Amino acid sequence: MLQVNDYCVAYGQSEVIHDLNFEVKPREIVAVMGRNGMGKSTLMKSMIGMIPSTKGQIRLDGQDLSGLKSHQRVSGGFGFVPQGRMIFSTMTVRENIETGLTSTKAKVIPSDLYELFPVLEEMKGRRGGNLSGGQQQQLAIARALASEPKMLLLDEPTEGIQPSIIREMARTLKKIRDTRGLSIVVSEQVLSFALDIADRVLVLEKGRIVHEELRENVNEAKVAAYLSV
Repeated sequence: MLQVNDYCVAYGQSEVIHDLNFEVKPREIVAVMGRNGMGKSTLMKSMIGMIPSTKGQIRLDGQDLSGLKSHQRVSGGFGFVPQGRMIFSTMTVRENIETGLTSTKAKVIPSDLYELFPVLEEMKGRRGGNLSGGQQQQLAIARALASEPKMLLLDEPTEGIQPSIIREMARTLKKIRDTRGLSIVVSEQVLSFALDIADRVLVLEKGRIVHEELRENVNEAKVAAYLSV
C-alpha cells in the first residue's frame, strides 16, 4: 500500500530524515516510535506534503506522490490527523467534518462516521473548541476519514489525552482498519498504545530506522530503552 524509498527530509541545510526505506501492507497498522526530536513528526508532515522531501520517493497504492502538494496527496488517498489535532475551534463539529469532504465532492457526511464516533453526532451542533481533548481527537480522525482515504496518518494522537480515552482510541482505530480496510501509520511515544494497535513497530533514532519488529515478536524492554531519555 505504501512504499517509502531512500527518503530524505531537511530543514534548510540540516537533514532530519536520512535515506529511510520502509513499506506498509494493505490493512496493516504500523507504529513509528522514538523520543522527541528523533524525526517522527517531520516524517509524518513530509508524507502528507507539509514539508518537502529532498530525495527519494513515496508511493501510495502504486502512485508516486513525492512531488505533490498536501491537498493532492489527500486526493491520492492520504488522510492526516496532525499533532495537536488542529480542529477549527469556532466551527461546529459538523462543519469541521464537512471540511474533509472537499476532496471527495460529497455533500453529506457518511453515516458510518457517526457510528464510529457517536459522541460527535450528539455534539454535531457544538463548536469544536468546546469539546474535550479526547472528543477533539475523535473529531480530527472523523474529519480525516471524511476524505475516504486509503491510508490514515496520525501524528502523536495520544498527546494530552487521558489513559481511559487512549484505550478507547486504540479500539476505534482497529475498528476503522477492520471496517474500512485502511492501512494506518501512527507516530507515537506511548509504548502501551503502540503495542495495543500495531501489527509492526518501527523505531526512529536521529532520522533513521534503528529497530523494526512484528508486534508478536516485540521485545518491550528493548523498545522502551530506545524511548527513554
